Amino acid sequence: MAKLYFRHGAMNSGKSTALLQVAYNYEERGSKVLIVKPSIDSKAADNVTSRLGFGRKVDLLVSPTDNLREEFLKIGQGVGCLLIDEAQFLSREQVEQALAIAVLDDVPVIAYGIRTDFRTAGFPGSTRLLEIAHSLEELKTICRCGRKAMFNARKGASGYVFDGDQVAIDSVDASYESLCANCYMAERAKQ
Repeated sequence: MAKLYFRHGAMNSGKSTALLQVAYNYEERGSKVLIVKPSIDSKAADNVTSRLGFGRKVDLLVSPTDNLREEFLKIGQGVGCLLIDEAQFLSREQVEQALAIAVLDDVPVIAYGIRTDFRTAGFPGSTRLLEIAHSLEELKTICRCGRKAMFNARKGASGYVFDGDQVAIDSVDASYESLCANCYMAERAKQ
């Protein structure tokens, strides 16, 4: 029986690199993979891009209203594994459709994403994945202080920002830094 996997970590924990490695491993053994990405993530358009400089075109961009399973069934014949990048941007329904692909269509689904936004609030897709995935795996990265980073802090022109829209991908004024709980709380206390 195939399973739904959620591999999560703070920004810069190597999620896209890991996804590309899994795709390579499947294909090296003659298995076809399908790479999906939510269209809301416009920062790299229709590509999965690693900080290491590796990248690959995605096979399917899904909008928030698309039925993931229906879209998969249109082009997923013979697929050995479905890989999802930026899974936090999936809707709750799309996560349930990913589970259906694993269970009903017997295709492993491996979703990669972050758990929480810059305010430490869960993304709908990530929250649902944490609730129903067969397997959870944390990909780790480190904070500037050397501790394990677990939060994604947003930085604006005047410093760290702790209020605002959950998604600001296209904002030229926003950048992100992975912080441990101590550094995150210290920056928030300065506000």
